Amino acid sequence: KVLGKEHPDTATSLNNLAGLYHAIGEYERAELLYTRALSIIEKVLGKEHPDTATFLNNLAGLYQAKGEYERAEPLYTRALPILVKKLGNKHPNTITCRENLRKCRFDLKNYNKTKMIMRKKR
Repeated sequence: KVLGKEHPDTATSLNNLAGLYHAIGEYERAELLYTRALSIIEKVLGKEHPDTATFLNNLAGLYQAKGEYERAEPLYTRALPILVKKLGNKHPNTITCRENLRKCRFDLKNYNKTKMIMRKKR
């Protein structure tokens, strides 16, 4: 009410609330808030801002937790170069995003292998 619907702090609050829903397994509610927060932060701060990359990383983490690796991987891939450019290779957020992308690609590879095996068994 005080800051308005499109203030960066409002987006951060939405992102944090989404994180809570994510942590307790309420993925649908989390996704709605993560996407809303991302939309606000991209509009207000731009697509190349470190906060935008952090919000992308968080939404990707939700998709990965849901087993939706194909949705998570492009978000991590988009976030990582922003963090490298704006914060550097050794920043903790960059390291976290890089590790998340690595894990996602590992999970995606295993997921795709499992799908292929299941198709062959039919």
